[in-house]
Amino acid sequence: MNKNLLKMECNVGLVHEIIQGKWKLMILQVLSTETLRFGQLHRILPNIRQGYLTQQLKELERDGLVHREVYKQVPPKVEYSLTDIGKTFIPVLKAMEIWGATYREQLKEMYPD
Repeated sequence: MNKNLLKMECNVGLVHEIIQGKWKLMILQVLSTETLRFGQLHRILPNIRQGYLTQQLKELERDGLVHREVYKQVPPKVEYSLTDIGKTFIPVLKAMEIWGATYREQLKEMYPD
């Protein structure tokens, strides 16, 4: 867990610190529905560079939202899933999805084809 987050006085700033990064919200959204191996996650999010995906997953794991399960076998198998605290973020993701849909409709009204 990133203990530096405890120093944050603003709760919105704390959330921003955790989810900042171009792909973190998308990663959380995908993992909210199922546990995935790295390759599966990368196929679902093909535009993210492999190294950046690794970095974002490590940060989400460090912050306690993602769990990384390593299976000792050959070849190695690693799965990613949301932690219990990560699962509590799902309603936030759903609210963002609803807000995004509403906003998209408003944009369509403002800028018709």
